[in-house]
Amino acid sequence: MTSSASGTVQFGFTNTYARLPMRFYARVNPTHVAKPRLIKVNVALAEHLGIDPQQLASEEGVAILAGNRVADGSEPLAIAYAGHQFGHFVPQLGDGRANLLGEVKGYDIQLKGSGPTPFSRRGDGRAALGPVLREYVLSEAMAALGVPTTRALAAVTTGEQVFREAALPGAVFTRVAASHLRVGTFQYFAALGDTEGLSKLADYAIARHYPEVVGTKKPYRGLLDGVIARHAALVAQWMLLGFIHGVMNTDNTSISGETLDYGPCAFMEAYEPRKVFSSIDRQGRYAYSNQPHAAHWNLTRLAEAMLPILAQEEGSDEGALASANDALSTFEAKYEGARNAGLRSKIGLAAEREGDDRLTEDLLERMAANHADFTLTFRRLADNQGPRELFADPAAYDEWAIAWEKRLEFETVSAEDRRAAMRQVNPAFIPRNHRVEEMIDFAVERGDFQPFEQLLAVVTQPYEDQVGRERYSTPARPEERVLQTFCGT
Repeated sequence: MTSSASGTVQFGFTNTYARLPMRFYARVNPTHVAKPRLIKVNVALAEHLGIDPQQLASEEGVAILAGNRVADGSEPLAIAYAGHQFGHFVPQLGDGRANLLGEVKGYDIQLKGSGPTPFSRRGDGRAALGPVLREYVLSEAMAALGVPTTRALAAVTTGEQVFREAALPGAVFTRVAASHLRVGTFQYFAALGDTEGLSKLADYAIARHYPEVVGTKKPYRGLLDGVIARHAALVAQWMLLGFIHGVMNTDNTSISGETLDYGPCAFMEAYEPRKVFSSIDRQGRYAYSNQPHAAHWNLTRLAEAMLPILAQEEGSDEGALASANDALSTFEAKYEGARNAGLRSKIGLAAEREGDDRLTEDLLERMAANHADFTLTFRRLADNQGPRELFADPAAYDEWAIAWEKRLEFETVSAEDRRAAMRQVNPAFIPRNHRVEEMIDFAVERGDFQPFEQLLAVVTQPYEDQVGRERYSTPARPEERVLQTFCGT
């Protein structure tokens, strides 16, 4: 742990982003708040980063987490970026309510809700308590599920109110990310016609996330290939878990391949391919089944932004366009390969055989037609319990199960080993929307954080049986269903 003898919190910051040219960011300190109070420190993550969690939870630590004190070695800044938001390009967005404090062991440490910046666009730069708790729980659940994601290091209340539709308690969230580079960061420099900036940004991204392409003949093509491959795998994982991001704008598409931004996200209960929760996604642009297409669209915008530096590698604009299109053409096969392999694992197939994809698609079609719970259907298959009662017409499952059991006869893995493997990819617990809303209501309306602690404890052990916590695995009753989720910014 890094803590000094005097008790001062030591993060051990490096500030590589702050060494980039000034046009990459704006230097700005967090804004003070009235009465910060700690909600939670992620002890395991703090220890992984070499930060003393007790010091982080101290009065000085809470002051840093709230933005009332700049930590030793930190050089706070707000990153500049652009982005397509629901298909409409905005040439300058940037961190309007966030401060990058610096990097610790190669990971960004960022405060969200820490006050206005030059990129705030008339916003107050603050965050409400509900969205902070949502991001804490959802990001930690995704990490426990094995999905690349930003992480939650801490959350504090501010003792102040923020004003949205109503007055709400304010909070600040401390986020950890492999970096906060986005497709929109590349778009920012492309929109300015700043090819030098694009080159510096690409070189930085390569050094930080794709060092394997350093020294190759075409490192910028290698960077594009790497981002495409990571997002194909990432979106496949979302689909395999019934996760709907809800706001897949290019400014929320990370260069590192992590899940970024937990605004109006949600996990499906009844399987519905066209499902939308986000209140701002009125056309279903980012519906569950559209997520692979949205990812490919966003990656196409990255390739467009990179054309000037790809042209440097290829020697011509034509060569750059051909290289970009060649890279983008790999996305579908990478995504389908990852998704199909994941679906085979979810139903216990260790070896691929002809007809397996049709078998898994048949199950999904029957689940959709019968409103079967996505998570529980696969978990009960893993537990050898049979999910037939989850189907409106149980016979629809029974018919599929005959074909499935016949297919299992070709497996060489024992039934016991198969079930164990299935349990490792089919969670028993997800952050069900009504439980997320429940814990937010308790915290916001009553100042009670016990439901938050309980839900967090459950969803960070998603593959384990948790006796006495069965209610967290149960789908919402009709009167509990959450029909819309909100961005919360």
